[in-house]
Amino acid sequence: MSTPSDGPAADPESVARKILLDQLTGQPRTRNELATKLAKRGVPDDVAKRLLDRFEEVGLINDAAFAREWVASRQPGKGLAGRALAQELRRKGIDDEVAREALDTIDPADEEHSARLLVRKKLRTLSRVDDTTATRRLVGMLARKGYGPSMAFSVVKDELAQADREAP
Repeated sequence: MSTPSDGPAADPESVARKILLDQLTGQPRTRNELATKLAKRGVPDDVAKRLLDRFEEVGLINDAAFAREWVASRQPGKGLAGRALAQELRRKGIDDEVAREALDTIDPADEEHSARLLVRKKLRTLSRVDDTTATRRLVGMLARKGYGPSMAFSVVKDELAQADREAP
């Protein structure tokens, strides 16, 4: 019985090209994610850099476009604030300047609207707790989503008042 290692060694460039194309099928990826995948698969650094440069040159890898799409999908979809999105982009290997440009596309009014929707949804599940506990839980939830304390307290206070409850 033969194993794949019995045959001749594959050309590292062909292997790397196949890995890159497989990774880019279905969803965009950052240059850093692809470089990490190539390194894990044992592709030599010089081959990886050359192919990543080429893929970037022809537009198959575009970190700026990736960051804009990531922000556009995660901000309204998950209700994440700019700080949380910045952390996610940093983990994906997006340069801080590129991330900042993508995050600048978030309208502060949209961010506040997302926070309000999150609070309204969560508030329905907090009908049996006192107002102090509800405030603590709601502000904590918004903090985990990346909202700053001033916006979190302001939104929670307003939403509690609309629900005929009081913030402490």
